[in-house]
This record gives sequence, structure tokens and C-alpha cells, in this order.
Amino acid sequence: MKKSATAPSAQRGNIVAIIAMFFLFAMISFVTNLAAPIGTIWGYKFEGNSMLGMMGNMMNFAAYLFMGIPAGNLLTRIGYKKTALWAMAVGVAGLFVQWLSGVVGADVTFGSVGGTAVPLNFYIYLLGAFICGFCVCMLNTVVNPMLNLLGGGGNRGNQLIQTGGSLNSLSGTLTPLFVGALIGALSPATTMGNVAPLLWIAMGVFAFAFIVITFVSIPEPNLSKGSGKIKYSHSPWNFRHTVFGVIGIFFYVGIEIGIPGTLNFYLADQSANGAGIVGEASAVAGGVVAIYWLLMLVGRLVSSVISGKVSSRTQLIVVSMTAIVLICVAIFLPTEFRVSMPAYSATDGFSMAEVPAKAMFLVLCGLCTSVMWGGIFNLAVEGLGKYTAQASGIFMMMVVGGGIMPLIQNAIANGVGYMVSYWLVVAMLAYLFFYGTVGCKNVNKDIPVDETSDPRNL
Repeated sequence: MKKSATAPSAQRGNIVAIIAMFFLFAMISFVTNLAAPIGTIWGYKFEGNSMLGMMGNMMNFAAYLFMGIPAGNLLTRIGYKKTALWAMAVGVAGLFVQWLSGVVGADVTFGSVGGTAVPLNFYIYLLGAFICGFCVCMLNTVVNPMLNLLGGGGNRGNQLIQTGGSLNSLSGTLTPLFVGALIGALSPATTMGNVAPLLWIAMGVFAFAFIVITFVSIPEPNLSKGSGKIKYSHSPWNFRHTVFGVIGIFFYVGIEIGIPGTLNFYLADQSANGAGIVGEASAVAGGVVAIYWLLMLVGRLVSSVISGKVSSRTQLIVVSMTAIVLICVAIFLPTEFRVSMPAYSATDGFSMAEVPAKAMFLVLCGLCTSVMWGGIFNLAVEGLGKYTAQASGIFMMMVVGGGIMPLIQNAIANGVGYMVSYWLVVAMLAYLFFYGTVGCKNVNKDIPVDETSDPRNL
């Protein structure tokens, strides 16, 4: 009797926890995807230097390098719920600092880059982006292992991650669209003040999420019991497929951010190096890039349906090869080939804009990148058992690839052209194909992973 009465209650608790994790998944994308489109403002101020424009994105992801391992440790010390609450509080602080960069420091210069004076508010903005990076790192550390756990691991765990990722993509779709609409056409008068409404909305959403999560019951499987520490004889670094997966995560996030981020700069650039869009180029860029994130939503919804039958490995192999083909087509297709794609501006609303056809092929990559994160994470933690929470922290640290690789890509773009820079993305996709075919195999099954098999209580 007692057992049958408890089961429905536990099931309802799991459903509420899953919904809460989905909500946090959306918040991760909302904050992360502010950086690249906002970067067009700074890139314009630095005379079209897209590399400097991506510095906010770089600072956002650089935070993962410092917070990845500590975030994983927080899960065992204070649990999923408190880690998420702290993350949202940090997020509000980071967004506020970014808003502050549009209010103070514009008239004070601090150094120069390439002969162009750097205003103090640029450094304030970078600080805000760095603080926001701490926020999304902590949230990522909570959401992914929690959804994998609530789904029972395996294909079902990947299915929940992909479903949550669909909301993540929806949020990611709206963010560049809104930023592009608020900016319109870049001009000397464009400042961070143009996107201030979106920053305040984001702060309000975080505050609301904080209140909601406060009253939600979250399972705490990795929360330390008592004051003693638990020490294991091995670590995630002893698993070859996990190490390869860590590298895969580093490259994947660079791919996911680099494709739309560089495309945004290419379309918004009204110089001879850009796409040749006349009028509100930033609005057009934001609308086109939003389709990339929308297709990520579509891809994750499809994956959430088929993941019960189609393995993570098969999905990763197929999408990595498809993305390589799409990007190669985009690289070689002449700029003169143009197509109509949806765009949005505050003055004209939704409309069709003529853009290079290569942008369409790059946007289609969203269908491919949509399932990569869940697939890599699922394959990399398979068979880790008690080492999963620690591995999650390592994965979060490697998300710094989303800052480093796009920065390198835009350095290449500044030197030899936007499209040439996409060869870097092709190389990273080739590695993911290797991981799906060979690198994901667990060859360390002799290592004990059960909680009772090896722990040493000190």
C-alpha cells in the first residue's frame, strides 16, 4: 500500500522537475545569444572589426573555463536547486552590468586598438558578459545531468535533453531577432542603449524564474550526505570516450556559435567585404540568423521523437556529415547567387530580403547542430556512473570553445574573408564525425563505476 501510494507522488515530482529544467534550458540560450548580435554594435564602433565585436561572446564563454569545475563541485555541495538559484542571481547581476555599459563610460577612453580609441564602457560591457558566463555555466551544469538522470540515461535521457533543447532553441531564435529589430541599421548613433529594453526583460525573466524554482522540488542525487568527503580511485579522465567527448564539446560549441555569429557579421557588414545588403542590414542579419536557431528548434523536436529508436551515435554521424556538405556548398557558392529570406525590423515588421544564397545553406546547418550537444553529452557520460557529476563540470569548462573558436574564426574572417573562415568549422565537424564513428566507444569498462564498488570515505 505504502509503495503504491508513493510511486504516483514521485512521478509527479519528476514531471515538475523536468519542466523546471526545461525552463532553465530556455534561459541559458536567452542570455548566451545576446552576445553575438550585440557584438555588431561594438564591431561597427571599431571600424568593422568583427573579431573585437565577438569579444563579448568570448568573455561569456571564457567564464566556463573558470567556473566549469567549481560548478560541478557545487552540485555535490549545495545541490541542483541551490546551484540554479545562485546562477540566476548571478545572471541578473551580469545583465545589469551590461545595461550599465550603455549609461556610463562612453566618453572616457582607455587605451586603443589599431589606432581606434577604446571607450571605458566597452570594458564594462565585457565584464557584464563575463559575469553572465558564470550564470549560464552553472545553469548548464545543472540542466544536462539532471535531464539525463530524470530520463534514466541512455536514449531516454538523450530524448529529454533534446526536448529541453527545443525550448533552448526557441529562446535562441527570438534573441537575435529582437536584437536585430532594436538595432535596425548600424550608425554612429547606435549604442547599448538601443538594446536596453531586452536586457531589462531578461533581468525580469530571471527574477521570475528565481521565484518559481524556489518553490519547485528538485531531486538531489549527488548532494553529499554528512561532512565527510568521498574520494574515488579513478576520474572521468580515465575514460577514453569521455576525454574524446570533452574535446568534442569544445569543438561543438565553437561550431554552434561560430556558424550564426560569423554569418551575423557577414550580413550586417555593409562594406565591400560584407553581403551587400542595402538598408537595415542588422535587422536583416538578425532575422536570417534567427532562422538558424529556429531550425535548431525543429531539429531538436524531431530528435526528441526519434531518439527512443535512433541512437545518439547514429544521429551524430549523420548530422556531422550533412553539415560538412552544407558548409562546403556555402563556401563555394558565388555571392551573386541570391535568395529571399524572412527579415524583421521595428519600422517595416516582417518582410522578405534578398541575401546571398550561401546564407541559406549556413542557416540549414541549424538542423544539424541541433542534436549534437545532447548526442555528444549522452555518449560521453555513458557508463560513467558515479563519475557523471564530476564529468559534467569538465564538460562545462570546455564550453569555453564557444568563445575561443568563433574568435579565431573571426580573426580569419578579418584577414582573408568571411567564407574562408568556415573551413575551420569544417575541420571541427570532421572531428565530430570521428567521435561518432570511433571515439565514442567505451574501452574502459573494467573501471568500477557503481557507488558501492569503490568509494573511500575519509
